[in-house]
Amino acid sequence: MARTSPRLAQLTLRRRSLIERLEPIRPEMADLIAGLSVFLILIPQGLAYAELAGMPTHLGLIAGMLPPIVASFVVSSPYLQTGPTALTALLVGGALASLATAGSNEYVMLGSLLALIVGVIRIGLGLMRLGIMAYFVSQPVLTGFTTGAALLIAGSQVPAILGVPGEGGRVLSRAADALSQIGDANVGSVAIGVLTLVLSITLRKVHKLFPAVLIAVAAAWVISVVFNLDVATIGDLPSGVPALSFDLPWGRTTDLLLPGAVIALVGFAEPASIARTYAAEKRESWSANQEFISQGVANIASAATGAFPVGGSFGRSSLNERAGARTRWSGAVTGLTMLAFLPFVSVLESIPRAALAAVVVSAAISLVRFDRIAAMWDWSKPQSATAAATLGATLLLDPRIDQAIMVGIGLSISVHLWREVQVSVTIMQPSPDKLFFYPHGVLWFGSVNQIVENILASINEHPEVDDITIVLDGVGRLDLTAAGDLAEFANDGRANGLRVHFEGIPPHAKRLFTSLLQEPEDEATTDS
Repeated sequence: MARTSPRLAQLTLRRRSLIERLEPIRPEMADLIAGLSVFLILIPQGLAYAELAGMPTHLGLIAGMLPPIVASFVVSSPYLQTGPTALTALLVGGALASLATAGSNEYVMLGSLLALIVGVIRIGLGLMRLGIMAYFVSQPVLTGFTTGAALLIAGSQVPAILGVPGEGGRVLSRAADALSQIGDANVGSVAIGVLTLVLSITLRKVHKLFPAVLIAVAAAWVISVVFNLDVATIGDLPSGVPALSFDLPWGRTTDLLLPGAVIALVGFAEPASIARTYAAEKRESWSANQEFISQGVANIASAATGAFPVGGSFGRSSLNERAGARTRWSGAVTGLTMLAFLPFVSVLESIPRAALAAVVVSAAISLVRFDRIAAMWDWSKPQSATAAATLGATLLLDPRIDQAIMVGIGLSISVHLWREVQVSVTIMQPSPDKLFFYPHGVLWFGSVNQIVENILASINEHPEVDDITIVLDGVGRLDLTAAGDLAEFANDGRANGLRVHFEGIPPHAKRLFTSLLQEPEDEATTDS
């Protein structure tokens, strides 16, 4: 038996003694630490995402105050952090771009009305137990859309990083115009933007709990002040807590119903993915219906405070879990801390806008998934094409990227129907007068005609055949129309002297066949 060295034994005993002396962190203390950690990241992200949505900057902080507090009372996952997100902000900007001038009072009020609509739709889906709707946007569509949206998110920040105005009605047009003025770029803005972006990405590797974004923005902020850089800053930030109100432009509701429905579904994909992932890892339960309700009440709370639609943040939720969150109340800690901070937001007014732009770009980078779209090509070329087409539609339809989702959903349904229509048939001829047909696939009203036409073509090629058997045990599903068409074919064939038999009839269709066939099957040809 191997002997343990005295030194190793001594170190082991010391380690055990230390572990025994350490008391487990109480759940409330763990939630407090996690909530405060998320709050530190939410400050620069909230400011940045508000600008991405075309909203006054301070509304990004307002959107991170009440929504996580009210969501914590209903949320299913203890790790989900609710507030402004990059993808939802881009969807908001696209939905409102043609309805009002970005940053105007009308624009802000429409944003609050949009948040209310999103909230009502999500609550309705949750109460009706329609959480399954969260899966109606297929993975290829979601991957293509988020990749396209990420490119638009990054492109939208080019003017701010270069410190030049970008002209044009579309994101890529403004980015291209800004790049055409690169000779006039503000060197200070570029330096601040690049520094913040590099620090945001590299500092993530220091430690899983390291507030990389906060440190990056703080460093850029300090440098801009110390060197007195002539760069654009946030400017005036209204301090204080907003009054609750639903004084909204109700007459514009119909203009926002479709984008509201799109945001309600597409924006829910991220929090649903977060909750589902952690539930699987930790073997905990979660409810899509309850999560719909939690995200719904959060959006209504956002509307009541004059902010814009919110969602579940993957990055902040991940930080929340890594920071040791134990219960759903960590989100409430984040919101309450933001509530306490709002009277002092004026201290942030000198933060360079280029730093916030870099925060947005760093968040967008993680959403670009060209690798996943390429990987889809190996296992499903139609699905990969759907993802690529959705990506293209997102870029082409900007700023109405909510319409790109509808295009993607239409494409995914078309691909599904195309696949469902494809039915293969194996034909065997055991004797000159007999043919056996083995269809494989799903027989429904869109595909059964292929089987019938295939049988008729084979009979015409073999005029000596007067006995056919259709074996259905390779059929995954048989609907009413398909069963009726096959029975009609059999009845017509029998009336004209052709013996038609069925074998391997799916259990769910046996009774239906019995009622549709004019003559009972022979014992030799009944289902086997």
